[in-house]
Amino acid sequence: MRYALSILCGLAAGTPALAQQRPNVLLVITDDQGFGDLGAHGNPVVRTPNLDAFTKQSAWLKNFHVSPVCSPTRAALLSGQYNYRTGVVDTFIGRSLMRPDVTILPQLLAGAGYRTGLFGKWHLGDNYPLRPEDRGFQDTLWSRGGGLAQPSDHPDSTFATAYFDPFLTRNGKEERTKGYCTDVFTDAAVRFVGAKSERPFFAYVAYNAPHGPYQVPPALVAPYRGRDLSATGFPQIGQPWAGKKDNAEDIARAYAMIENVDTNFARLLKAIEDAGQAQNTIVIFLTDNGPGDTRFNAGLRNRKGTVYEGGTRVPCYVRWPGRVTPGHVVETPLAHVDIVPTLIDACAVPLPDIKLPLDGVSALGLLTGRNVDLPARTLFVQWHRGDVPERYRAFAARGPRFKLVQANGVAPDAKWTPRYELFDIPADPFEQRDLAAEKPDEVARLKAAYDAWFTDVTKRGFDPARIVVGSEKENPVRLSRQDWRGSKAGWAADSVGHWEVRVERPGRYRLGVRAARPFTACAGAVGGRRVELRSADPLAVMTTTIELPAGDARVELTLGDGDGATRRGPTYVELEFLGPVPK
Repeated sequence: MRYALSILCGLAAGTPALAQQRPNVLLVITDDQGFGDLGAHGNPVVRTPNLDAFTKQSAWLKNFHVSPVCSPTRAALLSGQYNYRTGVVDTFIGRSLMRPDVTILPQLLAGAGYRTGLFGKWHLGDNYPLRPEDRGFQDTLWSRGGGLAQPSDHPDSTFATAYFDPFLTRNGKEERTKGYCTDVFTDAAVRFVGAKSERPFFAYVAYNAPHGPYQVPPALVAPYRGRDLSATGFPQIGQPWAGKKDNAEDIARAYAMIENVDTNFARLLKAIEDAGQAQNTIVIFLTDNGPGDTRFNAGLRNRKGTVYEGGTRVPCYVRWPGRVTPGHVVETPLAHVDIVPTLIDACAVPLPDIKLPLDGVSALGLLTGRNVDLPARTLFVQWHRGDVPERYRAFAARGPRFKLVQANGVAPDAKWTPRYELFDIPADPFEQRDLAAEKPDEVARLKAAYDAWFTDVTKRGFDPARIVVGSEKENPVRLSRQDWRGSKAGWAADSVGHWEVRVERPGRYRLGVRAARPFTACAGAVGGRRVELRSADPLAVMTTTIELPAGDARVELTLGDGDGATRRGPTYVELEFLGPVPK
């Protein structure tokens, strides 16, 4: 079911007097930090004193859920709609591009007079018109693609050290920054929230930690080495955790990254206090999915990438002094789609003559302790690899009590058959007892609810959002393997794919082709124009000039080594508008 939020107000959205009365918002999300990756959640090893203290100052959304992986969570979090509606179905190869016509939170808040800033991971499109600066964020410092050390990273970035002195995009311009990535993002966010202004701020701080590769300053990881990071070193509750013998170093590094996040979170809170805004700032802390590795998860079943509780139930805490009682616990199941309507409600954002269709509902009454009953509803999560979602493939439907799970079919080439499980979550939060055979009526009810939901959220289809080339908003445009598509697209060295683009201005374009390994030949087509490049000597970059008409186009190029046997796609393709075709 969708809810239409229509707030009518006689005042203009950007009226300064009205803006001054609204609270600031600091929304902090971490990457691959699971439910058990906090000291406050029973982890005896990871050191998170500042986050632990924050949990005591805040309301706890005890049963808060997100999607099993990064981009789907971020799309739902910022839009208030299930990610399938936004066009986001996965995390890479063109499946994480959020449609440009989807209205998201920073656009709404900017229209209401807020200063808006993003500092960290975006993961919803690297190029115009899909970048954060195209979507309502006025001050930005962000990493491309799914994160640093990935194919979308800057061509001059080095994989082994990508988290240090990272290449980032600041307000539309790429630059090499100085420092460790989490510290760098915090530096920018601290400057933003501390800036003197009569307008309230919305700061979205999206750390890429503790996502792998687990790059972290050696001094931070040293205290975790030598600790017992096997299952025996943690409380044995809920889902049995066997652990792995070979990932102690990864766990140590992940915990060091989380401790560094904790330190930087304290810096954010101090910046708000120093600005005299602590009493008038809503602070939300959450994570984007379960842990990215096999490690302690507070007894929850499984991890990132699954629709079990361990993949989707995450920490979520909300602090708002004077409005939200510290220590208040909200038991009602809530989800990422509820954040936008909650903040619109809390910030009294006027939307004259606009009806904003949302899948989420406002939880403000639950947070502030008012006796507010939410509409009876079922929450849904689904994720699997592939260009187009498939009915019944890797999904969960969660009601107030029962949860239906069909977890099979995540892998792109999976040969799967549905296997339905039913859990009584209040009585069995660790999903240990399958009640499907005992309660077929509940299975049928939740399955029918899922069917209706899936039909609704997929009705628009999943044609990819197109990257615009030749625009004054971004020129040149660099395309990476993050956003190419095709049955053989991927991140492996021998992958082959194509990009779907829209040429805004007809004319002459510089075409640059780059690969990680030198090549002697490049062949293919750009917008139907044949491209053939050759060199006697292997090159890392080849360039030429082509003419392109305006309109939709496909960029499809393959590289060779001259022997005719080696065929692979480029690492990057760059298109730069040079001017109109001479008459």
